[in-house]
Amino acid sequence: MALDPINVPSDLPLGKLQEEVHEWIANHGVRYFNELTNMAQLTEEVGEVARIIARRYGEQSEKESDKAKDLGEELSDVLFVVLCLANQTGTDLQAAFDKKMNIKRERDHERHHNNEKLK
Repeated sequence: MALDPINVPSDLPLGKLQEEVHEWIANHGVRYFNELTNMAQLTEEVGEVARIIARRYGEQSEKESDKAKDLGEELSDVLFVVLCLANQTGTDLQAAFDKKMNIKRERDHERHHNNEKLK
């Protein structure tokens, strides 16, 4: 896949991140992995986050070898692959995120305040 400049406004936070990832790919990564490879990579990275969460915050015991794992680093791996997928599919994550937050503000504000399970 040829690297074309992404059409994402880079003055917003997610746009800046998408641009930074795109520049890294262009300068160091040769090219994006294809979308299916990146989807598999994303699944693998989410699994690593799940392992840390399950052992550190859940009921599973944490193995000695897992104690040095950095949750922030693993979450960043997830974010990197999400940004790659957004770039290669032409998705403006900032616009999509803003749209989603507006929906959540309108739809979910009262819903969560009225949820007895959250009180």
